[in-house]
Amino acid sequence: MLMKTKRENATVFIKDIEQQHPEIDFTDFKEKVFKILEYKDMSIVQLENLLILTGVERISSLEPGWTYVAAKLYLKRLYRLSSDSRKTNEAKGYGSFYELINTLVQMGIYESKLLKSYSKDEIDFLETVIDPEKDRLFTYIGLLTMAERYLARSHQGEFLELPQERFMIIAMTLLANEQTEKRMELIKEAYWALSNLYMTVATPTLSNAGKSYGQLSSCFIDTVEDDLRSIYDSNTDVSTLSKNGGGIGIYLGKIRSRGSDIKGFKGISSGVIPWMKQLNNTAVSVDQLGQRQGAIAVYLDVWHKDIFPFLDAKLNNGDERQRTHDLFTGICIPDLFMEQVEKRGDWYLFDPHEVRRVMGFSLEDYFDEVRGAGSFREKYWACVNHPDLSHEVVPAIEIFKSIMVSQLETGTPYMFYRDTVNRQNANHHKGMVYCSNLCTEITQNMSPTVLEEETVKDGKIIIYKKPGDFVVCNLSSVSLAKSVMDDVLERLINIQVRMLDNVIDINEIPVLQAQITNKNYRGIGLGTFGWHHLLALKGIKWESDEAVSYCDSLYEEIAYLTIKASQELANEKGSYSYFEGSDWYTGAYFTKRDYTSPSWQELMKKVKQMGIRNGYLMAVAPNSSTSILAGSTASIDPVFRVEYSEEKKDYKIPVTAPDLSPKTTWYYKSAYNIDQHWSIRQNAKRQRHVDQSISFNIYVRNDIKAKALLELHMDAWKSGLKTTYYIRSTSGSEIEECESCHS
Repeated sequence: MLMKTKRENATVFIKDIEQQHPEIDFTDFKEKVFKILEYKDMSIVQLENLLILTGVERISSLEPGWTYVAAKLYLKRLYRLSSDSRKTNEAKGYGSFYELINTLVQMGIYESKLLKSYSKDEIDFLETVIDPEKDRLFTYIGLLTMAERYLARSHQGEFLELPQERFMIIAMTLLANEQTEKRMELIKEAYWALSNLYMTVATPTLSNAGKSYGQLSSCFIDTVEDDLRSIYDSNTDVSTLSKNGGGIGIYLGKIRSRGSDIKGFKGISSGVIPWMKQLNNTAVSVDQLGQRQGAIAVYLDVWHKDIFPFLDAKLNNGDERQRTHDLFTGICIPDLFMEQVEKRGDWYLFDPHEVRRVMGFSLEDYFDEVRGAGSFREKYWACVNHPDLSHEVVPAIEIFKSIMVSQLETGTPYMFYRDTVNRQNANHHKGMVYCSNLCTEITQNMSPTVLEEETVKDGKIIIYKKPGDFVVCNLSSVSLAKSVMDDVLERLINIQVRMLDNVIDINEIPVLQAQITNKNYRGIGLGTFGWHHLLALKGIKWESDEAVSYCDSLYEEIAYLTIKASQELANEKGSYSYFEGSDWYTGAYFTKRDYTSPSWQELMKKVKQMGIRNGYLMAVAPNSSTSILAGSTASIDPVFRVEYSEEKKDYKIPVTAPDLSPKTTWYYKSAYNIDQHWSIRQNAKRQRHVDQSISFNIYVRNDIKAKALLELHMDAWKSGLKTTYYIRSTSGSEIEECESCHS
């Protein structure tokens, strides 16, 4: 009797799925399921597993539609688990939204502010806005990612929240402080954007919005001053942010090199490697909310005397006492170095402490204002020619060889082209950009926090610090394939910019100087994913002038809409604190990018006269996890393969390129078969319109010649790229992703 019941249950459910997918032949699927049911007694959990896994194993490039079948089978389980936990009707799927919020607030999982900010009537109204049908948009891997990583559970691990409720909680959290009379409409708009998978928010926002723990921003960048207190204070700040789910970028270029003097004692300093070891220990020991170990990238200037041990720090051979395998590395490169590499000239290495002492300035504080001339090279050659300043001289190409050896073995260092970045910095009137973040898409003003006084007053220790610019990244991304094909870009970007801007005000960052910087610049990073997906749908080959031209026009449109949305938000809420004197204020932002059309000129006039809400606006992050959730391709990357397997603890999940069909297959050329110079050409066009930077991977085969890799780097620099991310080699082991920057 039990077997018959299970068979009947399976029959009913399969029939329902069959009706939703008439294009799929279920004959073999049903034959396998019913054959197993004939011989095996099954619990409801086992039956669910059988149905789900039988669906999953059929996902392939020949039958990609099975991913949606498997997703619906998994959704059935998710509804059952949630209804069991919430004591609701499984057939209905979603239960009372107000009761869910009230229960999770009582459990301490949701923050109580949700019930204080919204009345029961408002929450009941928003329950009517929630559309369970939108759950059908998920692929299997997308729904599984959402369930396992982002949905709220009880402290015992029971599923409570469902996908559309997570989207609504995000919308409610980010728009809670909007004017009451228009708040409901704005929440509906944000829910529309999220539930249709037109956009994703960054992993910290997706995971933590509405919850009583964690924070909402993605990444942070700190600048370490050359003194013991600054070094240890920075490590404390890094551990605090890592604990709360942030990825960190750290500029080490101000720290004195190995063999430098300390308080006049010669040859005492151990250089940057010991401090990197400390950070490496922090990354391992202070994990991100118990989910994964901390993620930290450290950057050093290519003229620093410690550059060679720095480049060796992630290698798998050599002295383990000099290795920091759990850190990611990046190199800060001026134009002058690339010129010396190209002409096989010499390069001079300095100790930054000695430069400050002898020369009276810090070399890292300068950049070349124009390509081929400027302040940095003037100061650099002054250092080279000063008789009292020591230096080491090496062929520039030898440093570059070490860079490439490390990249082919470990994927890093990242490349940060500091002159290009600072020439294009819209806020150069307020500071300097020394390096990027963990994923190389953020370029904002930076400066160290300095201890000014520590005193005892009334039995208490009072510490006074001068806060530096501690960069905060607030990210979300447009799904290009869905939003462009549905022609919703303008509507989408308007609400997206508002949501991003609100993160700045509601987020409680546990490092105070980061809070101050966040409010002063109001920097956001609106990015994109699904570029290859979009090209395939439009029938455009990656390696084509058409793709390069389309990249240029599309990202110009996105830039225009983003700037326009921020300008209109400034009319409503005011400009960011440092607007006056910026390139936005003077109009130089527009002239530097040759925005001369009437629509651009009109927008420039409005920005100059009425301001802009955000000092930094666009950044394209890696967003591989959230693009999987949204059923598209990651960032601006080409697909690895048309079909691959996503590894889980006990099994593999087949995944295919999105919207795979006989028509689109021809346009999904895999990453390692693409001439990377075409990718650089695309990214050069894209970079013109992105005011910050782009997580740009370069894919190379394991048999690449050094000359060919060098040519790629030269092409990237000459094309005006600000940064490059991983060198992804077919011989390398799997490279860890930046979880925080997934958006």
